[in-house]
Amino acid sequence: DFDQIELLRCLKKLISIDHEWVPQSINSSLYIRPTFIGTEPTLGINNSSMAKLFVITSPVGSYFPTLEPLSLLADPHYIRAWPGGCGSYKISSNYAPTVPIQCQTLKKYGCQQMLWLFGDDHQMTEAGTMNLFIYWVNEQGEKELITPPLDSGLVLPGITRKSILELCLEWKEFKVSEKSISMKTFSEALKLGCVKEVFGAGTAAVVCPVNKILYLDQELKIDTHNSLTQRIYKELTDIHYYRKPHHWMEDVDDEEECITNRS
Repeated sequence: DFDQIELLRCLKKLISIDHEWVPQSINSSLYIRPTFIGTEPTLGINNSSMAKLFVITSPVGSYFPTLEPLSLLADPHYIRAWPGGCGSYKISSNYAPTVPIQCQTLKKYGCQQMLWLFGDDHQMTEAGTMNLFIYWVNEQGEKELITPPLDSGLVLPGITRKSILELCLEWKEFKVSEKSISMKTFSEALKLGCVKEVFGAGTAAVVCPVNKILYLDQELKIDTHNSLTQRIYKELTDIHYYRKPHHWMEDVDDEEECITNRS
């Protein structure tokens, strides 16, 4: 356990020291990465009784700078996470096994990312390393933004995911839900013209639209001309770059800089 308030103070101090590394260009940022490692001086397979929490910073550009849409491969043969596993934690074992699959996907099918599925009904879980969002008209005729729930343990509780949910709830313009959706339900809704947008979300990409999903020899094409993805992207980046003040902001007193503790 650790003192979260003290960690935030340390973060502010680190950023004030590294403030010259904050990029001045648009679509760039100072990436802040907390890391937690075991430091017990023994070799074995067990819980570590000693650990170190540290933070590194690095200037980065946008992962997808032009909001160009992605194509996804949805192959039920490959499974990223399962209930009772570690799929909801940001640890190396969550990422390393997916690397060769992602590379194979790009080479064989020409897709940029995997759409990870789970279960006999092929539940949609994550898009590559991003949380998945679907904007559609549901069975009750309501406009609804949905994302897979956290209680299954299949998806990461991403901070960008949380931010999008909070923003859209504040707008009160459409229903916002955390619920599972199968590929069958999604495909049927797409055929009926009920799916408006699909996008992924994460700290590196912010948001990224999806225009195509390859699933069981089907090419499911998705419209990317609707505006919700771009609106969310603009809203979040306006907050990131302090073009729009928000209660998520934290002041770095030493350099009179403003940052967001949501990044």
